[in-house]
Amino acid sequence: MHTRFILIETSHAGNVGATARAMRVMGFDDLVLVRPRWSNVLRREETIQRASGALNVLENARIADTLEEALDGMTHLCATAMTPRDFGPPTRTPRDHFAQLTQPAQIAGGMAFLFGSERFGMTNEDVYRCHVALSIPTDPGFGSLNIAGAVQVIAYEWRLALGGFEVQDAATPALHADAAQISGLLSHWQQSLTDIGFLDPQAPKKLMPRLNQLFNRAGLTEEEVHILRGIAKAMTQSSQRNR
Repeated sequence: MHTRFILIETSHAGNVGATARAMRVMGFDDLVLVRPRWSNVLRREETIQRASGALNVLENARIADTLEEALDGMTHLCATAMTPRDFGPPTRTPRDHFAQLTQPAQIAGGMAFLFGSERFGMTNEDVYRCHVALSIPTDPGFGSLNIAGAVQVIAYEWRLALGGFEVQDAATPALHADAAQISGLLSHWQQSLTDIGFLDPQAPKKLMPRLNQLFNRAGLTEEEVHILRGIAKAMTQSSQRNR
């Protein structure tokens, strides 16, 4: 599904970079700027820093002199507006509107999301040419969203409508230590406990079998075995320094 984000007369370079980042994390990369304040905004240091690595979006981005040029090839146009226009398109939340598109991936041409300037938002003329005005529900007492924040919300909702991404595991599952690693750990601890005087090798009683049971119940991972062996090593080194 071809999706394009269009920023109209953006004045802050940081917002362009933050928008690129918001788009990238949702898997979108088509960004067009219409008459931005800075002609070199895509190369400005603040833009690059706020993009936080989403450099492919900045590299692919284009600057257009007119909105007509930016909309080339797009067929479904979504304005963004805080308040409804008297004679404009219907105002809906992103989720409600996307739910009405029964087959969003089948939209011919592509989907365009339009965002106005930081100070004035979108003009009535630009809103009127769109099929819908998307309004993000916010606190009535403080409803102003930063452009990049609005882009992030709409990009997320649109990605969900397109099927979304699978949630990835936070980390690779840890490998459990095998019997040989546990045996090595026990031997290491036996030596270190002897070095610090906690274990009497002549009368060990049942200390080591109990530690063996403890380690088995814990289901230690390989990393945890390394940690415990590091502790044992530190105990031995400490005892040697104190002699």
